[in-house]
Amino acid sequence: MTRERSDRKGPERPRRNAPERPNRDAPERPFAGWLDEKELRAWRGLQLMQNQLSAALNRELTDSAGLSYIDYLVLAALTDRPDGRMRAFELGRELGWEKSRVSHHISRMSERGLVERQKCSEDRRGAHVAITKLGRKTIENAAPGHVASVRRRFLDLLSKEEVQTLAGVSETVLAGLAGECEALDD
Repeated sequence: MTRERSDRKGPERPRRNAPERPNRDAPERPFAGWLDEKELRAWRGLQLMQNQLSAALNRELTDSAGLSYIDYLVLAALTDRPDGRMRAFELGRELGWEKSRVSHHISRMSERGLVERQKCSEDRRGAHVAITKLGRKTIENAAPGHVASVRRRFLDLLSKEEVQTLAGVSETVLAGLAGECEALDD
């Protein structure tokens, strides 16, 4: 793809597969080259699939249960815990969110009665995010339709082998990302 020019002042738009702006704090790495056709197809396909699935799931959850997809992810993370609560920083780490995003989103969900903040006895500065009775009832009502949508829009379109391969790929990438996060925490 050629560079596109505009009549507006400012820099040219970058090429379609140009590298992102370098992180000045990251160690120098030699440029490994552009993505080849297969790599670009896989990367763009993953991005487009994830964005379109998220949008479709969000629309369906909003229409059927009054929840956003993000609300659902928060409630699902909390219901995965036996006591229905977790530290705010743990929730942020699980969802890949910055502290401010966790705080703002939990505030909005709290105003709707889906979750509540609880003081943390182990750390006076910390807080737990806990699912409320309303939040639990809401996700219990939303879950069957959501699971059916995930099956219809994703799992039913794949073979068992493709699901297994995708699970392995996801675990590999997530393990690599977790290693990066741990290195930043040190």
